[in-house]
Amino acid sequence: MIVGLTGSIASGKGVVSDFLKKKGFVYLSLSDELREIAKEKKIELTRKNLQDLGNLLREEQGTEFLAKSVYNKILNQQYLKAIIDGIRNPAEAIFLKKNLDDYFLISVDAPTETRFQRVKERNRESDPKTLEEFLKVDARDKGFGEKETGQGVKKCMDLADFTLINDGSLEEVQKSVEKLYNEIEIKIGRPTWDEYFLKIAAMVAERSTCRRHHVGAVIVKNKRILTTGYNGAAIGKKDCLELGCNKDKLGIASGFGSEECRGVHAEENAIVQASIHGVKVKDTTLYITHTPCRVCAKSIVQVGIKKIITYQDFVGDKGAKAYLEDSKIEIIKLPRPKSTISFKD
Repeated sequence: MIVGLTGSIASGKGVVSDFLKKKGFVYLSLSDELREIAKEKKIELTRKNLQDLGNLLREEQGTEFLAKSVYNKILNQQYLKAIIDGIRNPAEAIFLKKNLDDYFLISVDAPTETRFQRVKERNRESDPKTLEEFLKVDARDKGFGEKETGQGVKKCMDLADFTLINDGSLEEVQKSVEKLYNEIEIKIGRPTWDEYFLKIAAMVAERSTCRRHHVGAVIVKNKRILTTGYNGAAIGKKDCLELGCNKDKLGIASGFGSEECRGVHAEENAIVQASIHGVKVKDTTLYITHTPCRVCAKSIVQVGIKKIITYQDFVGDKGAKAYLEDSKIEIIKLPRPKSTISFKD
């Protein structure tokens, strides 16, 4: 599990990170990355200087620069549980969400007066001393008047998966953090229905005998699996694992020359299985690892499938998606399911 942290100044993000550290999480921070660069450049470590440096680096090296730095550390060290603190630009939040499995962004906030009181009590040298100064610093931190490459904490908070309002005592917020952590564990442990069926489609694809692409399909109605199918040779015929790919021998690229392929496509197989066993597939949802080809798209329309959920495009689309959309069939593209299975014995 990787937890990103964002939130208003003095909202109490440290309470969340302290809780997670006790759970065995490694603490990483985009702000720490920035501080290291500032030290190398011999820049004084003040809030304004760090903000200016962060803005400059995002402008020169891309808005995802700091997020990529921490992301590489997670990959290199193979961290399974980590906190990423100091997310202040929406591009950073989006990059981490896109590239990390089991990643959740938590936003921490508190009323303005409460946060200003905390700033006064901690009395750091670089902190604002008056409410007027605090509001000015807070506005810049939130991203008001800033460029796209500048800080934009407000937009990051809007992207959060969970929001924690820290307006009570330390004991109260610790209880809230523990409750939130339990919610995240439940969310990680139990896939959504779409994730569940899409992952089954990916497992069905493991039966494929195609030497180019493993494709799996699952036809579902009312959260019940009706049929499945994968791409492979027709019943009783020798497959490509035994004979080799005929299109490879003829030098035909993927997406072309389907008539030369000895395989039956995954969605075709799922539809045919339904026909063999007398199962109606009208008004169903097709979960499939790749979007259909044009030939299969016609079959999908013909049998009355109403929705397609997938995680990647077929290389030889040739207008299939446009054909399906014109036929009022909804196509939803989700992230690729995790390649691991996790459950408790």
